[in-house]
Amino acid sequence: MLSASLAIHAAIVANEGSIESLDRAIGDGDHYINMKRGSEIVASMYNELQGLPSDEILNKIGMKLLSTIGGASGPLFASFFMSMAKVLKENGGDTPLEIAAAFAAGVQAIMHRGKSQAGEKTMLDVLIPVSTTFTTGAAAQQSIPELCIAIKTAADTGLESTRNMIATKGRAAGLGERAIGHLDAGAKSCQVMVHTVCDLMLNEVKS
Repeated sequence: MLSASLAIHAAIVANEGSIESLDRAIGDGDHYINMKRGSEIVASMYNELQGLPSDEILNKIGMKLLSTIGGASGPLFASFFMSMAKVLKENGGDTPLEIAAAFAAGVQAIMHRGKSQAGEKTMLDVLIPVSTTFTTGAAAQQSIPELCIAIKTAADTGLESTRNMIATKGRAAGLGERAIGHLDAGAKSCQVMVHTVCDLMLNEVKS
């Protein structure tokens, strides 16, 4: 889990150009800055979080993001991590299905906090199909490689789906049909993070 924090920060930085250009087109222009800062802060907690249970790691990350990151991203991701932590503490996280349940709780928390759902040209257009794919695949006892490949595909499809949506949240909502043709920057960031975690899992299985 902790290695993922380092890899995610590196991936966000590596995708600076694409994330920033998407946000400049229809967003507030601060999404990449907040994502970079957030991932950098989480990566800097690496030593502090060593040896802690997964639920404690996620809760500490959530609390840190809530207190340090501005914009919409900070509170949304804080809710995601803290809700995941709660479910992991209550139900455990030893199996893919248990982890999928925690992930689903995190996504639900973003929906509640952001008062949003699928189809509104946001990060949820990646996270909701990823969560559904994760839960369905885990319930079907798919192998880790099968799960990861399916989840990455769901993230890609979800990201692409935002291209032809009319935004209803944030600055993009004021653009109306002018936002059509542009991918959502938040969805792109989530797609990058999902790919990064899945690639880590695939590499672990191979090694």
